[in-house]
Amino acid sequence: MKQPEKWRRSFRYAYEGIKYALATQRNLKFHFFAAFVVLLMALYVHISKTEILFILMAVTLMIVTELINTAIEKAVDLAMPDRHPIAKIAKDVAAASVLVSAVFAAVTGMIVFYDPLVRLVYQVKTVQRQPVTSGTIWIMLSIVILTVIVIETRFAGSRWKVRPSLLTAFAFAAASVIALIANHTAVILLSYTMAILVMLVLYDKRSRTLASLVLGAVIGAGTALLAGLLLQ
Repeated sequence: MKQPEKWRRSFRYAYEGIKYALATQRNLKFHFFAAFVVLLMALYVHISKTEILFILMAVTLMIVTELINTAIEKAVDLAMPDRHPIAKIAKDVAAASVLVSAVFAAVTGMIVFYDPLVRLVYQVKTVQRQPVTSGTIWIMLSIVILTVIVIETRFAGSRWKVRPSLLTAFAFAAASVIALIANHTAVILLSYTMAILVMLVLYDKRSRTLASLVLGAVIGAGTALLAGLLLQ
């Protein structure tokens, strides 16, 4: 077999492995979505080449460790179908590598995007708008809840069922309201971090699909921010 043909087959087998892992592993689907969002943010905030390199490194490390974890899990299941303490250790250590890479990716994202977000928040805060009162906050959250209910019931009997997560929408709406009234970037980041943690908990419990959770987050944050813009 010629060398170019071997390379072509090797690339095809590797691509099949990526497709299999992406189709069967819920965590890898989330990592791909998170990588897509982070790369879009990197384009928007115009970070430096060094920061782009660290972002690409974190994204690559996250995906690679998840692929290795999947391969180890399948190999262990093949070699030891029954429960065994050594098999458990192998799977736990493989999962630990994913956790370490996830922590590295999170810390990298916080360091790279913190200053651009501070500048963005400062630009938004300099725009004069009406003060956000407690009544306005409850109106915003009520609009979010009604929007989710209307969308879910509107498409309930259709071919394409749309079920945005109400809890995720509420969490991101609350985070967006905090972003509108807070004057410190760290408070805004913490509020969105808590909203993301709510989404991760729901995703881990398999109560909703990733698309449902993302749709709820978009509706919640988008509706609250749109209502905030109307106050200008």
